Amino acid sequence: MSQTFDKPLVGSSGTNRSAAHTLPWWKRKSTRRVLQAIFVYALLIPGACLFTLPLIWMLSTALKTTKEIFVFPPQWLPDVPQWQNFSKGWFDYLPFNTFLFNSLFITITNIIGNLVSCCLAAYGFARLRAKGRNFFFGLVLATMLLPNEVLIIPQYVMFTKLGWNNSWLPLTVPAWFGYPFFIFLLRQFFMTIPHDLDEAARLDGASSWTILSRIVLPLSKPAIASVVIFGFIGNWNNFLSPLIYIRSLNKQTLAVGLNMFRGQYGNADYHYMMAVALLVLLPVLVVFLLGQRVFIQGIATSGLKG
Repeated sequence: MSQTFDKPLVGSSGTNRSAAHTLPWWKRKSTRRVLQAIFVYALLIPGACLFTLPLIWMLSTALKTTKEIFVFPPQWLPDVPQWQNFSKGWFDYLPFNTFLFNSLFITITNIIGNLVSCCLAAYGFARLRAKGRNFFFGLVLATMLLPNEVLIIPQYVMFTKLGWNNSWLPLTVPAWFGYPFFIFLLRQFFMTIPHDLDEAARLDGASSWTILSRIVLPLSKPAIASVVIFGFIGNWNNFLSPLIYIRSLNKQTLAVGLNMFRGQYGNADYHYMMAVALLVLLPVLVVFLLGQRVFIQGIATSGLKG
C-alpha cells in the first residue's frame, strides 16, 4: 500500500531557502557579506586617500608658479596650470636625457643579472640534492641581516683597489652574484612546483639545465615578475651607490640628478623639481601597474611551502 508524504524532505534546497528567508536580516549570510565589504572599504578608502595625498600635492606643485607654491593657506588647484614646467625642468637645467639613459642601462643590466644569478642559485637550493644545502641556504639568508651601512666602507675600499671608481661597474657587477632576498623568493616558489615533473623529465633524458629552462622557469612567471618589479624599483631609485662611486656628470643617474637639481637651484624652482620628480616616478608606476596582478600572485604563493 503506497503512502503519500505531504511534508517536504528535510534538508532539501527549497526548505533551506525558505528557512534562510525566515531569518532576521542581520543574521543572513548575504547581510554579513555586505557589512563586511562596507567595513573593509571604509578602512581602505581613507587609507588610499592618505597615501595618494603626497602624489596629488606633487602634481599640484608641478603645475603652479613660484608665487602660488608659498601661498597660505595652501592652494591645491593652480589658477592657470603651468604645463610647460615639465619641459622646462627636464630640458633647461641639467642633462636629464643622459641621466635617463644611464638609469635605464644600469637598471636593465641589474635586472638581467639578478634573474640569471638568483634563478640558478634558487634552483640549486630548491630542486637539487646536495649535502649541506640547507646550511648554505641559511648562510645566504644570514647575509640579509647585515645592514647596507656596514658594507659601504669595505665595498668602497675593494672597488677602489680594483680601479672601478667613476664607472658603472660597482653598480652593475654585484647584481650578477645574486641577491639574498630574490634567491629566497624564487627558492620558495620553486619548491611549490611538483617534483614529479623533474622525475618525468629526467626519465626522458633531460638535464638539470633543461628542467630549469623548460619546466621550472615557465611555471614561475609570478615569482620572476616579482623579482623584475622589485629589481626595477630598487635600482631605479638607488641614490647612495651612484653618489659614492660616480664623479662625472655624464655618468650620473636620475636619483642623483634630482638631488643636484635641488642643491643647485634652491627653493626658487620647486615647481620644476616636482615636475621632474613626477616624470622620474612615472616609469615606476607604469611597471607596477602593468605587473600588479602577477606581482601579488608571486608574493602570495612564494611562502606556501618552506
